[in-house]
Amino acid sequence: MAKQDADCITLDLFADERRVGRPRTNPLSREQQIRVNKRNQLKRDKSSGLKRVELKLHHQLVQQLEDLASTQNISRAEMIEQILQDYFNIRGNK
Repeated sequence: MAKQDADCITLDLFADERRVGRPRTNPLSREQQIRVNKRNQLKRDKSSGLKRVELKLHHQLVQQLEDLASTQNISRAEMIEQILQDYFNIRGNK
């Protein structure tokens, strides 16, 4: 019996073949999946009361933030939020 590529019933013929990549379980392309996931993440953030803020900082300042955050075992975003909360708490007490 000759081996045919379309013949997936006889698994023993395909036991030595390596299948590259993850199995395709989603009918959408990877790009479409990323777009849908991003949209869903934004909806979750909005329902949680979060709003996205983007800013540009010099590399040295970002490195200082990352170092400080790592010493406290928190993310950089959490560190920035903590700094802003502290700032507003101090200003509110004046």
